[in-house]
Parts: sequence; C-alpha cells; structure tokens
Amino acid sequence: MAKGKVPTRDELLAFIRESATPVGKREIARAYNLKGDQRIELKELLRDLRDAGEITPDRAKTFRDPAALTDVAVLEIVRVDGDGHLIAVPRRHDDDKEGPAPVIEIDPQTAPRGGPAPAVGDRVLASLKRRGKNAYEARIIRRLGSGPKKILGLYEEPPGRDGLGLVTPTDRKLRVSFDVRPADKNGAVAGDIVWIEATGGALARRARVLERIGPMSDPRTVSLISIAANDIPVEFPPAALEEAERAKAAPLGDRLDLRQTPLVTIDGEDARDFDDAVFAEPDPAHPGGWRLLVAIADVAWYVRHDKPLDRAAYRRGTSVYFPDRVVPMLPEALSNHWCSLVPREDRPVLVAEMWIDAEGHLKRHKFHRAMMRSAARLTYTRVQRAMDGAPDEEIAPLMDEVVRPLYGAYRVLLAAREARGALDLDLPERQVTLGDDGRIAEIGVRERLDSHKLIEEFMVLANVAAAQALEQRHAACLYRVHDQPDLAKLESLREFLGTLGIKVPTGQRLRPADLNRVLHDVAGKPVSQLVSQTVLRSQSQAVYSPDNLGHFGLALARYAHFTSPIRRYPDLIVHRALIATYGLGDGGLSEADRGRFVEFGEHLSMCERRAVAAERGAMDRYVVAFMSQHVGATFAGRITSVTRFGLFAALDGTGADGLIPIRSLGQEFFRHDEGRQLLIGERTGETYGLGDRVKLKLVEADAATAGLLFEIVEVLERVERHALPHGARADARRGPPRRPVAHRGPPRDKRSRRRK
Repeated sequence: MAKGKVPTRDELLAFIRESATPVGKREIARAYNLKGDQRIELKELLRDLRDAGEITPDRAKTFRDPAALTDVAVLEIVRVDGDGHLIAVPRRHDDDKEGPAPVIEIDPQTAPRGGPAPAVGDRVLASLKRRGKNAYEARIIRRLGSGPKKILGLYEEPPGRDGLGLVTPTDRKLRVSFDVRPADKNGAVAGDIVWIEATGGALARRARVLERIGPMSDPRTVSLISIAANDIPVEFPPAALEEAERAKAAPLGDRLDLRQTPLVTIDGEDARDFDDAVFAEPDPAHPGGWRLLVAIADVAWYVRHDKPLDRAAYRRGTSVYFPDRVVPMLPEALSNHWCSLVPREDRPVLVAEMWIDAEGHLKRHKFHRAMMRSAARLTYTRVQRAMDGAPDEEIAPLMDEVVRPLYGAYRVLLAAREARGALDLDLPERQVTLGDDGRIAEIGVRERLDSHKLIEEFMVLANVAAAQALEQRHAACLYRVHDQPDLAKLESLREFLGTLGIKVPTGQRLRPADLNRVLHDVAGKPVSQLVSQTVLRSQSQAVYSPDNLGHFGLALARYAHFTSPIRRYPDLIVHRALIATYGLGDGGLSEADRGRFVEFGEHLSMCERRAVAAERGAMDRYVVAFMSQHVGATFAGRITSVTRFGLFAALDGTGADGLIPIRSLGQEFFRHDEGRQLLIGERTGETYGLGDRVKLKLVEADAATAGLLFEIVEVLERVERHALPHGARADARRGPPRRPVAHRGPPRDKRSRRRK
C-alpha cells in the first residue's frame, strides 16, 4: 500500500470531531496510512492540538473533541420531533460555549421497565453514542424523575395564619393555593409575584419561594409576569454582548452603492429601530408598471453562523413587544445602531429590486448586497398627512420624488391584492398609552392608515420575491405557510354563519375570496366585528416550514419572511440562503445549516407562539389593572363566546374581556345549544347568544390572573338567528339541563391576533 500523507491541522481536527468514538494515534495513522517519520510528525501535531485545548486526551490514550459529551450524562427531555422521537439536551449546557446545544435523540427501545414512559420534562441518566459532530443517540439507564415544578403566583400574608404565607397561582387553570412557611419565603413580602416550588406533595400543598419577580403594585411587574411565565430569555450571554460591542461599520467593498437613491424609512412614532427602507419609481419600459426597492438591514453581515450572537438570537427566535418594554432578539448595539437604518448614515443592506406591471404582478426581481443612506426617518401619520395635503418641512421636498411614487406603486399593489382575493380581516388593534407612572393612561384603537397598508404591501411583495428567488435556484427555503382552514373549524364556521342567514360555499375548495364575500355582506352591521373574529378563529395557524403549503390568508402560492431580520430569526435564515445561493459574499447559509430546516421551522414556530402568548398575556393584565379602578361600574359590550359554564364578553372601546358565570344569570337551568351558540333558559326560554349586545357590571378585576368577572345588567340588542342549516349538527349538548356552575370556569377563550 502506498505511503499516505500527514493530515493538515484542520483535517486532523475534523477527523477527530466527526468520529463517532474517541480515536488514538494508532487509528489516525491507520486511517491516513502513515509510516515511519510520518507517525512522529503526527505525534507532534497531536501534542500541539492538545496544548491548544482543541482536543482532549483520555486514559485510553485516545482523543476527542472537548466540546463532545461524555459517554454517560444526565439529560433533560425537551420536546418530541415530527417523527414522534424524544429529543433531549444535556442537563447543563453553557450557552457561551462554542456551538449550539447537542441534539440528542432518545432510543425508543430503552424505556425503563416497570415505570412510566419518559416524557417531556423528565430527567434521565443515559449512555450516549455519537452519530455526528453535534448529534447523539441516547440509551436510558434510569429515569431520574421530573424537574422541580415551578409555579408563578401572588404571595400574600392573610391575617390569622401565624405568619404562614399563601401563594395563589397566576395561571387560572391551577385552582389551588400553596402555604409558605416563614422559613421558606426567601425574602418575599405580601403583594410580591414569586416563583415557588411545591414541597409538600399533592395533599399538603406546601411550597417554598424560589425567586421574587416584583411587587404586584409596580406596573412594570405586569410584563415581568408574562416574561417569566413564558420563559422568555431576557439576559444576553456576556460573549454575545461582547461580540455586538465589537461590531463596526461594514465596508462598501463589492456592494451596490445606493447612497444617492432617496430610500426612506416609514415607521411608528415610537419605533426605535428601523430595519426596512423603500423607494419606487415608474418603469419606463412598461407603462403603468413600477420599479420598487425594499432595502433590509444586512443583519447577516454582523450575526455569523454559530457565534455567540447567533446562538443567543436563535434561542430567542423573535423580539417580544410589551406596552412598557421590548425584549429584543439582538443586543441594542446592533438593533438600535449598526442594523438600524438611521437617516444620513451609511448602512449595509440586502435589497430586493422588483418590477411590477400595471396589474401589480411581479415580473422580475434581483437581490443585491448594497450600501444605503436613508434620506429621511418618516412616520405613518406624517406621510399620510402629507398625502392628504399637509406635508411638513422635511417631507415637502420629498413629495414628487419619493412620497407620491410610493403611493402610485401602492395603489397598483392594492388592486392586485384585491384581484387575487387576499383575506381582508381589518380587525381593530388595541393601542395602550402608558402614563409617567408606568400605568395605563388610555386604551384605544390603533388607527390604520393607507401609509400602514403601503408598507405592508411593499413588504409582502419582497417576501414573495425572496421565496421565488430561492425556488428558482432550487435552494432550501424556510417558508411562512398558512394552510387552509381545518375542516372541523370550517364546518363550525358554516353552522354559525348559517344561524345568521349567511351562506358559505360547500363541496368545493374554500378560497379567501369566499370569506371576503361574507365579510362584505356583514360590513356595517352589528355583527360585523363578531363575524370577523369568528372567521379569524377558524383559520389555521401560520408556521415556518421548509415544505411550501402556500399562504391561504394572503392568497399566495409562495411566501417567506425576509423583511425583519433584526427581530425575526426566520428572516435571517432567508437572508443567509439568498446570500449563499446568489454568491453575495460572506455570511451566507452554512453547510451545517442546510439540513436543519425542519428543526428551524419547529423551533422558530414555537418561539413565535411563546412571544404571542407573552404579549397577549401582558396586554390582558395591563387592561385588567386599568379596569380594576372601575369595579362596580357598568359598560356596554358584546358576547364573544358561549360555553356550558357561562358567557364571555368584550367591552366596547377597551376590548377588555371576561367571564359572565352561568350562576349569575338567574336561578333557572340553562341549556347550552352549541350549534346556535346559545344559552337557553329551561323555564323562561330567555336566551343569551353569541353577538348579543349587553350592558355589563364589572364585579371583579384580578390583575395577577388577568381575570375579569361581569354580570349582565340588561340585554341591549339580540342577534337575529335562523334555524340551523339543513344537515348541520343538532344541539350537540342536548340532554339533562345543566345546573348553574359555581366556579369561575377554565381560562377564557382569548382573542387571536392577526399575524402574517
């Protein structure tokens, strides 16, 4: 056999790191067919790598990657993958270490005998077998039990308990309270929101305080409750902060120079980071057509694969927005500085250059890495005021070259949106204004202007172009998919609309345009908002996936998130994929990430759900805290949900919603007619139904649990109902009348919020 060649330092490191088992000098020499002096050279090279800490020797004179796990480790089971396999991580993994947490799949044949099957949240002792650089298979040796169950709650010290504290969980699904002995309160004082750990078993209901979150009297605690309850990462690892602080201006290099093009940012008045800029001009080659530029902060230049910043951003997945703060995906050194398109400063961007025809169809596109200099930081209200005839001093010189062309292109895109039948759910969004003390000063509805819609349509077009560009090169793409409504939800929607005399097509593939006709039919009627909310609830949840299912709501065949890499990691993945696919320089998608798109989709969809839950929970608690000043007052509202244990209603104006317990409706029995969404009194025949307008008295407001309780003072207006459509479900809950329920019931049916 011919004499081999001594591997280079990098080749040797790769060989050791990729080996499924530790390897020694003998195995390496055999693999590379090294002879004589070559073995001495290999020995010296191994010594250098060992001294540099890049490999670790063990007692068997073999070497391994120091980042690799030991043969036996304590693991925590964290999720179930798409194939039903349990996935675990090391019980202790340092986020500052190079490389992401290892991916460990539990061998399904190794469940312990005679005990419960392992599940998410369990800790296990397992033996590990390496399957790749950062992938392992684990065989369970024994189950160590579940991790301590932490519960978030309000700590109080009721009188007459000899100093014994009481914690009431903030989660209303937990209908128990916990006693806390003085020795276990860990500095908590009455009124604190705390993390506790149950210590006394299922019957004793004792606990000890693990951590104080903050006093319930401090309005800032409202957001902290949601952050804690949803496990939102708040602190950046020191290595990530250090990396962000080292960032500096990107060079022009081979970038397209757009610094003389008057790109502008248009955001809300309170925006602190500006990650997208726009420009439009007529396309002289196609009458009625337009050339559009959408420039997005080049986050991929600063956040590189598998560096501390990248790992911290991936763990967060998205920025999370609260009325009083933002938990950003990236440190402020990037999100508010180097990746923010501030006026009159050079900033690196990834640009979608797009051409549309007179009907708004995307005809072609190019993607560039560029350098831009924002001509102005504009706001939605100022731009709209300018188009309505009152431009301010900064906008007036930009009207002909910038603002009017933007609106010209927008009108063409809007016509295209209407022609393809995108779902038109223009639901009001609550806007909270905080006072100087951090408490809600006002709750209103956020005004939706054409300037908002303009930016939305430009971003939608860029997102479509990004997905199309990757498809054209047969590259992996992380799509934003929104599947058709679930058949069961669709049938429920048909039944409900049928009781209002509204028909939805049956026996065919449902299109967004079909639902738009329903929304158009009820526009201006008392049930308009109710129908819009019900249509929204019938929709599938939008997720991230490498499998393209299209976007039902937008009526688009392909769609990817490209426009907000400062605050959404999926957009960063799409940027990296475009950079790699089109050869746009450094910071593109790594080889290691090309096979991770299923994992990306699952993890980032989870991060988004977590953020939505946290944002909604904080908003609900803020509103309840605001309403607590008005206990005993009366308000007008509508019934938004009907259940066997009572009704849910939302108030006009504030949108505050809460429960009307069935016990508060009177002494008679009420039957739940699920098909027609009614509670019907057995004796009087009095009905309370979905959409009925009612006058309500606020009975209770609990900011800790975000719970409101109402009583109906009078019915102001009843929705006219029709018989159930032929073939629809009869009263699914018909049977013995149900007695009034004396508890508060399960958590309320919280409103969904539109997210594209």
